[in-house]
Amino acid sequence: MQHFPIFLDTAGRRIVLAGGGDAALAKLRLLLKTKARLMVFAPTPHPQIEDWAAEGKLTLMRRDFGPGDALCAALAYAATEDAAQDARIAAHAKADGALVNIVDNLHDSQFITPAIVDRDPVTIAIGTEGAAPVLARAIKADLEAKLSPVLGTLARIGKAFRARADALPMGRKRRDFWRAYYFGTGPAAFAKDGTDGARSALNTLLDQHLNTAPKPGAVALVGAGPGDPELLTLKARKLLDEADVVIHDQLVSPEILELARREATLIHAGKTGFGPSMSQEDICELMVEHAGKGAQVVRLKSGDPGVYGRLDEELDALESAGVPWSIVPGLTAASAATAAIGQSMTKRGRNTDLRFLTGHDVAGFAEQDWRSLAAPGTVAAIYMAKKGSRYLQGRLMMHGAPGTTPVTIVENISRADQRIRPTTLADLPDTAALCTGPAVLLYGLTPRRAVMALPELQEIAQ
Repeated sequence: MQHFPIFLDTAGRRIVLAGGGDAALAKLRLLLKTKARLMVFAPTPHPQIEDWAAEGKLTLMRRDFGPGDALCAALAYAATEDAAQDARIAAHAKADGALVNIVDNLHDSQFITPAIVDRDPVTIAIGTEGAAPVLARAIKADLEAKLSPVLGTLARIGKAFRARADALPMGRKRRDFWRAYYFGTGPAAFAKDGTDGARSALNTLLDQHLNTAPKPGAVALVGAGPGDPELLTLKARKLLDEADVVIHDQLVSPEILELARREATLIHAGKTGFGPSMSQEDICELMVEHAGKGAQVVRLKSGDPGVYGRLDEELDALESAGVPWSIVPGLTAASAATAAIGQSMTKRGRNTDLRFLTGHDVAGFAEQDWRSLAAPGTVAAIYMAKKGSRYLQGRLMMHGAPGTTPVTIVENISRADQRIRPTTLADLPDTAALCTGPAVLLYGLTPRRAVMALPELQEIAQ
């Protein structure tokens, strides 16, 4: 992140702008939304700028910008649309101690002005660090369409009520009150009775929340999917946004953890095959402890919590402690892996069943029904099998599986660094040794040619 986003208090502070053409005009339309004292330097200003000056909205100096003109200014804009002139203005403004923006010159600017969605006092700033202004505008248009025009009005009403709302205890109780107002009671009351209705609705809602017992702590065991945040379910995203505590696996991607509420406590409860791990007992104790304090806990598991996620052990612990729980399924890695190679897990004439296997369990390498696995046409998704790939190869070939049997390893499934490694049973250990990230072995499947031929979709290891 090269540009750190902040919201600057400009009320009563000077902002200077040099320029009188279209670029200056566009910037001033935005700056006039602030409470800053605007001063414009332009020998030949646009008529609209003259009108604003006549209305007292800004101070117009009909001359070029010079040394000392940005003294005590919070911000300075160079908007003459002349590169040499803008560079001179920027040098003077920097010498005066102001932060400088040169319009349409990202490289020489000290700050940038983002695209803004204005629901005063609710303000959303969208920046791409100059990389994709079209994208910023598209996001702005999307948010403008989604956000209610009365959102700002409700925020102002709520701001005036905050002192009374402090009667509610801090934390979830207070958040639940404001969530109920802004996303339910407030808009409904405004639609019915306008501003007066929205104000009176706050009193009624506060009484309800003051006289309601706190919501008991609970645990939601949530599937995070294979890694791509777009593969999360809507319910999972909602729970992440509401959670007080998120206890997550090591394989949950940073992009998904970013969706958790900023104030939430994030607890890493990772397990590493053949490596350092938090014990299952400690994980269960954490869930029970935080839920017992009234927290809404999300136990976030990579993939689906019911597929090699020790779900039953955690449910037993929660039930023993009397903690309410719920399960939110997620997309398991095998489904995303087969999608990545353009295959289905079942196909008429090829396999009538599908097997999900684990390469190792708590006792070491896992034993399987090797004879049936080695039969022609078998398809299996094998989790946690990189370390045991030679063991798998030996057992399967010992029971008659040809060395030419196709195996595809999908590594870092659904993520930006996903790799597809097609191989055979004979070469499986050597191919698995190339993998550094989490992977699923798809036994009996090979990538479709269409997927193999698209390097922009997948990186195929040579």
